[in-house]
Amino acid sequence: MSNSSKNWSKHELKIYLLLLCAQADSVQTEDELEIIKHKTNSDTFASIYQEFKMDDEDTSIEKIETSIGRLEFSQMELADLKKEFNELFHSDKKFSAAEHYLVKILDNILY
Repeated sequence: MSNSSKNWSKHELKIYLLLLCAQADSVQTEDELEIIKHKTNSDTFASIYQEFKMDDEDTSIEKIETSIGRLEFSQMELADLKKEFNELFHSDKKFSAAEHYLVKILDNILY
């Protein structure tokens, strides 16, 4: 596992999570990437996106679990994250089985 995830801020973790959500149905659209880009600055997006592209799904989940364990999220922050995931999932007007499955995985990790 890359060491960079060990030092992620909550914001960086959120961007990584959103990238994972955008990739859940194996089709990362330009609209989804634009939504994510608008939630951060270009340097943070570029850095996290570069790392995300090098990770497979298992590595991504491991990094997320490690970071969630280290960072302390309030219930409100977790609810906000879930809302952002859902907004991204529904941005293409579809909610695939793969996206539904990722929601279950993330719920297990986050809660």
